[in-house]
Amino acid sequence: MADAGIGNGTVRALDRADAEFPSLLRPLPTAPAPLYVRGRLVESDALAVALVGSRRATSYGLTVAETMAADLAARGITIVSGLARGIDSAAHRGALRVGGRTIAVLGSGVDVVYPPENRRLADEIAERGALVSQFAAGTPPLPHHFPTRNRVIAAMSLAVVVVEAAERSGSLITARLAAELGREVLAVPGRVTAPESRGANRLIQDGAALALGWEDVVDALPERWKACLDSSATMTVRAGGPAPTVGDTDALADGRGSGDDGSCGHPEILAVLAEDDAVDIDRVIEASGLSAARASAALLDLELSGRVRQIEGKRFVRVTRG
Repeated sequence: MADAGIGNGTVRALDRADAEFPSLLRPLPTAPAPLYVRGRLVESDALAVALVGSRRATSYGLTVAETMAADLAARGITIVSGLARGIDSAAHRGALRVGGRTIAVLGSGVDVVYPPENRRLADEIAERGALVSQFAAGTPPLPHHFPTRNRVIAAMSLAVVVVEAAERSGSLITARLAAELGREVLAVPGRVTAPESRGANRLIQDGAALALGWEDVVDALPERWKACLDSSATMTVRAGGPAPTVGDTDALADGRGSGDDGSCGHPEILAVLAEDDAVDIDRVIEASGLSAARASAALLDLELSGRVRQIEGKRFVRVTRG
């Protein structure tokens, strides 16, 4: 394993014999070697799901990607994506928001961040996950690198979820490669009249599993991996720090503390919900005045603490505490 210092991190070249080399990649004859890494890969990264999609994502797609990534990462699943604009960036941010792990697979050297506006995001990923590439340091993001990059994304994941994709999209290449490798392929449905959803909708029509939420993704995982899920949904925000719940992580971001009863409270959410009438998530967001990402994180925290129950159709009811 060779090391080379760069900026705020170290680039390491891993070969198949290195313990840190991804276990899902190692048995594949097409696995890149060496694999260049900035950050740290850990054994638990074998429990990984890729979220990919359009660079020109809609607000719907961005919200779905960030929320689904946060929900999965909070349960101990590593989120893999490609650091591109749109869905990829939202997926990485969702995982980081709840203190989860995320891996960005690049079509350039790990010291060359593309798009350039994602430099800060790349630094956060390197601190709490890893940037990986089969291309040596200094390699520019050339167009023909990205289909090759997509194969690594698929190979490093147990399942690939396409959130939004046009009919001619690199995300569909990732989905096809995942199917060829025997990985699960899922897609989030979109409006049938929306060009940015035609690729994802076509995947469903062709047999991809329907993904309406994190539960559908978990259901698609092999049984032996489901036992590895973190049922407590408690993640560490930074190395050496405390291990707040999802809601606590959200509270750290805006200065709120926990409630007197040991939960995070979220009175603005509870005020919207009733015990006998389910409220859909769009109404919760509108009535609470919170952003979609913040409301989703609060609902997840309340669900985990037993104060809210989710029912079919992303609807929520308040649970009476005994």
